[in-house]
Amino acid sequence: MTTHFINNQRVPGSSGESIAVLDPSDGQVFAQLARGNATDIATAIRAARTAADGGAWSRLAPVERGRLLRKLSDAILANHDELATLEMRDCGKPVKQAKADATACARYFEYYAGACDKLHGETIPYTPGFAVMTVYEPHGVTGHIIPWNYPMQIFGRSVGGALAAGNACVVKPAEDACLSLLRIAELAAECGFPDGALNIVTGYGHEAGQALADAFGIDHISFTGSARVGTIIAQSAAKRHVPVTLELGGKSPQIVFADANLDEALPVIVNAIIQNAGQTCSAGSRLLIEASAYERVLSLLASRIAALKVGPAAMDLDVGPLIRQTQLDRVNGFLSDAKSANLRFIAQGSIAPESPAAGFYTKPTLIADVPTKAALAQDEVFGPVLAAMPFKDEADAIALANATEYGLVAGVWTENGGRGLRMARAVKAGQVFINNYGAGGGVELPFGGVKSSGYGREKGFEALYGFSVMKTVVIRHG
Repeated sequence: MTTHFINNQRVPGSSGESIAVLDPSDGQVFAQLARGNATDIATAIRAARTAADGGAWSRLAPVERGRLLRKLSDAILANHDELATLEMRDCGKPVKQAKADATACARYFEYYAGACDKLHGETIPYTPGFAVMTVYEPHGVTGHIIPWNYPMQIFGRSVGGALAAGNACVVKPAEDACLSLLRIAELAAECGFPDGALNIVTGYGHEAGQALADAFGIDHISFTGSARVGTIIAQSAAKRHVPVTLELGGKSPQIVFADANLDEALPVIVNAIIQNAGQTCSAGSRLLIEASAYERVLSLLASRIAALKVGPAAMDLDVGPLIRQTQLDRVNGFLSDAKSANLRFIAQGSIAPESPAAGFYTKPTLIADVPTKAALAQDEVFGPVLAAMPFKDEADAIALANATEYGLVAGVWTENGGRGLRMARAVKAGQVFINNYGAGGGVELPFGGVKSSGYGREKGFEALYGFSVMKTVVIRHG
């Protein structure tokens, strides 16, 4: 059975109980995780507190922290294929996606390695006889609840930023996807990270995750997941006045005007809904098309969607399986409701005949004429289902784009530069891409949402401010 990783050691779970790990490609159990609980979380917090409160980690100069993060980045690249294989087996990601995630994780640690000694304060002009400065200090111990859809990437962006700012970390990965992160923690220890700097407790969200959110000794929480669970996390943290960074998903629009360069737009639009089988918070899941180009764009997209192939991760096709049976049931529920409502199914991909019957496969699907208030236009499907609807003009496009509770990412496709900027300002989203779509964007780009997509920012240098506390120092010198 896989153990927790606490204080640079493998630590068995206190309960002795385990969680079966399924391979999404065939539905079979291939590993067992320790079923962590509040006792295990408390053990990890004690280790992190020692590291943060006078331990070896807290005594490192920022430049030394940076060197350790850079060593970890290099170690991730050196073990790239092993980590990608773990991610592929754990999450059902096609080979190319799993490898891209391992590369991205290494890049996060590389980026934050270079940022460790650049978190500068300021001096503030004040009353004569006083000198005033601001400094940034770590919170102390940060808790990180990592989802199953991009474990390595989100670990890199969240934990990388927290470590760079000088925090010690306690990480609770989703029970569906822990193996790559446990291996990275081992690599960190091999790279020379001090005891307690990085700790991982596996387990269920309602047990280990809730214990982490409730725990005294945690000074900041980073959570990526559903809006429902984000509310629970925020309420738990609020009882102790602990700050929280929440990234809670989206229903992101791709807004296509009639003058868009479709040769550039269409492959990006397709990728933005099928990447990771649509299990992406920033998936471009709503397609808003100017009415005069509506049928033309749908026709061109139909041939691309119909050509998509779905299959086991190892086959490295366009789309892999969904993470689990409950997720497959959820996606199938949306498709069934759309059929009952007589919505237009424009195109579907196909599942490779070799795909195991017990795998969690669904066909990429393009559905047209989706009403604004329909569940398919409002709710996060978390599957490769693209909902299309027409708009009349800029004002109508803005109204449709903003007509959900979410506000994470948006894409605007137009050759009119002024229109692109107007749309970027009017659409309520944390990121807006004009004539491109990053599905979250690069490592350097601050990422987070508005409305029910959450608050706070990770990625980029901006994340370091969230993982730090500003202190004002006032010196009277006469």
